[in-house]
Amino acid sequence: MAVRAGLVGVGPVGDRIVCCLKERNFPLADELRVAATRARKEILAGEEFAVQALDESDFDNSLKFFEGLDVVFFAGREGAKGASATWAKPAIERYGCYCIDNGSDFRLDPQVPLVVPEVNMETVTDATRLIASPNCSTIQMVVALWPLHKAAGLRRVVVSTYQAVSGWGGAAQKQLYDELRQLVERGRVDDWNPSIFPRPIALDCLPHIDRFTPGGYTKEEMKMVNESRKIMGLPELKITATAVRVPVDIGHAESINIEFERPLDADTARQILSDPGQAPGVVVIDGPTKDPNAAEVRNAPEELQYPTQADVLREEWKDMVLVGRIRDDDTVAHGINLWCVADNLRKGAATNVVQIAEKMIERGIIG
Repeated sequence: MAVRAGLVGVGPVGDRIVCCLKERNFPLADELRVAATRARKEILAGEEFAVQALDESDFDNSLKFFEGLDVVFFAGREGAKGASATWAKPAIERYGCYCIDNGSDFRLDPQVPLVVPEVNMETVTDATRLIASPNCSTIQMVVALWPLHKAAGLRRVVVSTYQAVSGWGGAAQKQLYDELRQLVERGRVDDWNPSIFPRPIALDCLPHIDRFTPGGYTKEEMKMVNESRKIMGLPELKITATAVRVPVDIGHAESINIEFERPLDADTARQILSDPGQAPGVVVIDGPTKDPNAAEVRNAPEELQYPTQADVLREEWKDMVLVGRIRDDDTVAHGINLWCVADNLRKGAATNVVQIAEKMIERGIIG
């Protein structure tokens, strides 16, 4: 059944939401309605949209944007950044909209389900009007962890992330290319915006994403801890994270060390993650390399294949979580290491919210 949909936010995630709606033939009853902080024309997924203004000083008139909509996607620089806190609940109360929020405002609200469709879609019911989508780095991790947890029970998780600048927003992507241009032209970076990153990102890695907390962890690291526990229903899970910003445009990578309650070796984990029935949304790229240069040029016939951030830009993998480097950790009784990558703007944000809406349509909640 066709539905009437709206989008709040026109940054990189908003653009990818429009892409997903088109590519996945989302059943729109009317043209997608788009809003942001000011009215303007905006090109999204190659199409021009008339963007309506949501202005708190003209609250009642702005709220009419939501009238008649079945579902609203909240996007933006990292999601809502306050937009859903301002507009979602009034839209629900006045017009009965279903709101799917890519921002962080409601992720840890106990009354709001935090959803990754491959993991916990059952938390969305007919009574659910507001649904939160997790942080991008959390999404790809739990997609890989969940089928392994079902097989052997997670005991402890240690994750280090290598996150693209697009996780900050479009301005950070521009900043990276500006800095790289300076390095090529001058051999150094003399000009960068310290409101984006505390120091230049070109050819460097910064173990600093979001603000620091009193305990020395960043908010990004604590998001991964708290969101993962909520999504998987494991409030006591031992999990610790280090989040690093790297000079990559799009695509987050994660090195994950996992300890299980019950026996699970790398071969079994590889079999589970390679089975779409057990691990939906996962593609395993592991085992002997198919690159002839390994033996012929690098003299490394033992070389293994693995995914990188560049791979998530390929058409066939843009909405998937790619996993490789699956190997046993012999320092604990039941442990493995793995490497996973995903497109932070697609599966880490836009694709996830569109998938939530698709599942709600399938179950007759929307439409």
